[in-house]
Parts: sequence; C-alpha cells; structure tokens
Amino acid sequence: MRLSERSPAPSGFRRPLRAALALLLLLFLAAGCGYGSRAPGAAAAPAVGTGPPLSADEVSIGYFANVTHATPLAGVQKGYFTRELGGTRLRTQVFNGGPSALEALNAGAVDIAWMGPSPAVNGFLRSEGRGLRIVSGAASGGVALVVDADAKVRGTDIRGLRIATPEAGNTQDVALLHWIREQGWEVDPRTGRGDVTVVRQSSKEIPTSFRRGAIDGAWVPEPVAAQLVAAGGRVVVDESDLWDGGAFVTALVVVSPSFLAGHPDVVDAVLRGSVRTNAWLKSHPTEGKTAVNSAIEALTGRPLEHGVLDAAWRHVKLTDDPLAATLAEEAGRADRLGLLHGADGTQGGGAQAALRGIFDLRPLNRVLAQQGEPAVDDAGLGVAGRGT
Repeated sequence: MRLSERSPAPSGFRRPLRAALALLLLLFLAAGCGYGSRAPGAAAAPAVGTGPPLSADEVSIGYFANVTHATPLAGVQKGYFTRELGGTRLRTQVFNGGPSALEALNAGAVDIAWMGPSPAVNGFLRSEGRGLRIVSGAASGGVALVVDADAKVRGTDIRGLRIATPEAGNTQDVALLHWIREQGWEVDPRTGRGDVTVVRQSSKEIPTSFRRGAIDGAWVPEPVAAQLVAAGGRVVVDESDLWDGGAFVTALVVVSPSFLAGHPDVVDAVLRGSVRTNAWLKSHPTEGKTAVNSAIEALTGRPLEHGVLDAAWRHVKLTDDPLAATLAEEAGRADRLGLLHGADGTQGGGAQAALRGIFDLRPLNRVLAQQGEPAVDDAGLGVAGRGT
C-alpha cells in the first residue's frame, strides 16, 4: 500500500456485521487475481480444534498466497493454529495484497492479519494509532533488483532503464527510490520519472511485462524475483546486502486493538501457533516447502514451479522478531522521500515520533518466554512509549 494513500479509519462496526462485510469484500476481491489462475479471496470454511473455546467463539485471520506468508499458509494446513485455539473456530481469508487486507482489518472482517511494513505503517498513521498493533514478525529478506540479462548494465548502473515496483510508495518502491537517491541519481518519487523510469505495476503483472519487454527489470519480493530470474533476468542488487546483518522486515503480524484488548488469550493462541509453525518450517524445510506450495496451489489454482520455489525459499527468512528498528528505518526513508503522511495528509513529525505505539510485543514475548526463547525488542516504538 502507498504510504501516501488514504485508507479507511477503523469503524465501529460490531461483530454481527462481519458476515455481510466479508461478503462485500469477497465481491470486491473477486475481480483480482493472484499468482495462479484463480483469485485469492475466498474465505475457507471455519476450522475448529478440540476442547472448550477461549474468550472468543471464533477468530478470523488474513494472509496472502505467497512465500513471505509461509507461516499462515503452513500453519493453517498443518493444524498448528487450531490446536492452540481449542474450541475457538478459526476462519481464514486470503487477500491479493496489503490494501484489501487493511480494509478488512479496519472493517472488522478479520481480527489478525499478515501484511507488509508499508500497509501496516499506513494503517497506523491514517487511523492516528487506533487502527492496528504489530504483534509479531513473520519474514525477513527475499527482495531483489532483477534486470534483463540482455540489458546494457555496467555494475549496478541502471540509468535509462524501466524498473518496476509493485505499487507507488509501497515497501519495495521506497527501497528502490532510496537506493536510487543514494547513487546520486534523480527520480521524482511521485511520477517515477528521472534518470531511472520507475514503473508501478501489481506483482502479478510484473513477470508478464518483463517477458514481453515492457519493463527492463523490477525491485520485487519473492517469489516474483525468482520468477524474473527464471524468465531471463539476473540479480543486480540483493536488498539483504544493503542492511546490517542482512536482516530487514518484509512481513508482519498485525491485530485490531479492540480484538487484542478484548481477547488477549486468543491473540496469544494465534501467536503460539505462529511461533510453533515457524519452528517446524525451519526444522523441516523440504516438507515445509511442500506444504506451502500445496496451500498456494489450493488457493490460486497453480503451484509455484519448483525452481522458483527453491530460489524464493533460500532468500526468505522466517522470523518471529518484527525487526522493529528496520521498520523505523524504512518509514524514515519514506518520510525523507516525502511519502510518509499523517491522518490529515500532511508531512512532518518524523517517522520515529509518528510510529510510537505501533508495536505491542507483550503477547509475543509471553509466548517466547513459554518456549524458553529470548524476548524481542520494539526499538522504542511500543505502546509503553505512547503512554497507553
């Protein structure tokens, strides 16, 4: 989602309206399409484990059908979430991208969602801190600048080329614009015109545009980067090389503050399922890849090619740590580019001050303590720093 784009403020809709809202969202999403031939968006039948329900009869989670969301894809399929939730029903909703997931969270159609840093930041700022809380990390890395192998590029000099990003002001768009500025080149962040032509396209369109020669390359996350390499591209920049230690956040877990306040035990259960799924995926990579690709095929109608999946899996790192300091840096870059705005649409205040309170890592740290794992840090952007 664009950091400069206005998104709906959280509504006061009550839970009885969820079914109607979800139906409207499904009708809206039906026009889109994902990596396969069918569009993600259909809500699966609710799943329920054994035992009494927790404080909520049901919880709805949302995520995407891609590799950076391997945790919910595998966790739902392998039953990690339902085991933790007991008699609380689990409903799932699959989205094409951050904007629709954020709309669903704001409308109360989902309670917890996996999404990228930009929609999370956008949703927090546009709602003046009332729209969401980040409660966990999900994925790090897995982003690259891939350019046509036949393009005349010396080193990393891509001046004169047409380079795509998934959306104006989204996480990868900001990363590309920041990198271009660091090279000493000029590009207008709004229009994308300059020494490099930045073309904004959806992730599902970029591989086709690349194969047709409509673009020369793209700064994209996995599995799109691997798809471009398979179509004749080469990696010019691996974004992990630009960060200290190679780690930077690419996917997060967010929750509605009202749901977090009303049902902390359910949030804890979902996070236990997430932590245990990540541990299983890391210790069973072959079986994990199969589970994730099976889920992608079920949701989109087409699995990822094995070579693409293998390449994407190598570059994406699953993590419970939200890497809060890197989120702050990403938002700071957007601010310096003139793409970070508050609820009134104006700039100012700085990313650090604007994002204070976006994290509530207390539920995750409770879960990690139960697993004997160290606590993770909110980089001074937690709810305590906001005075809540």
